[in-house]
Amino acid sequence: MTPALDLLKKVRAEHRIHSYEHDPKAASYGLEAAEKLGLDPAQVFKTLLASSEKGELLVAVVPVVGSLDLKALANAAGVKKVEMADPAAAQRSTGYLLGGISPLGQKKRLRTFIDVTAQPFATIFVSAGRRGLEVELPAGVLAEHTQAKFAPIGRA
Repeated sequence: MTPALDLLKKVRAEHRIHSYEHDPKAASYGLEAAEKLGLDPAQVFKTLLASSEKGELLVAVVPVVGSLDLKALANAAGVKKVEMADPAAAQRSTGYLLGGISPLGQKKRLRTFIDVTAQPFATIFVSAGRRGLEVELPAGVLAEHTQAKFAPIGRA
């Protein structure tokens, strides 16, 4: 179990766990998850951390088939500028290793933003806190348990 799954279980949130054999040579953890689980990549989301000009860490949940629009995230967060967070800071703050960072059950509660493309899906897939482990849940459930806001932060 991971902190993300412990949280979902504790709050009795609707979710399903999916696991697969992670290949350490995979170029993209998210695309690997979509491929190995036979999923539409647009329904699989990656968790990225960005840092504002004031050093605030922000969590961005965007489709694995696209990228994070840093200007859009800054706008959504009401800050001037953001850049990708230092990987060591991301791991320290979340308690997860890169490639397995879940938006759920992080050590420190960070402001979280989910790309609006998650909303039309009945369920989406995000990391469950370990490489090779995904959790499927409605985007609204994810937003509720991360106190996230939906915003157009992804770029195709």
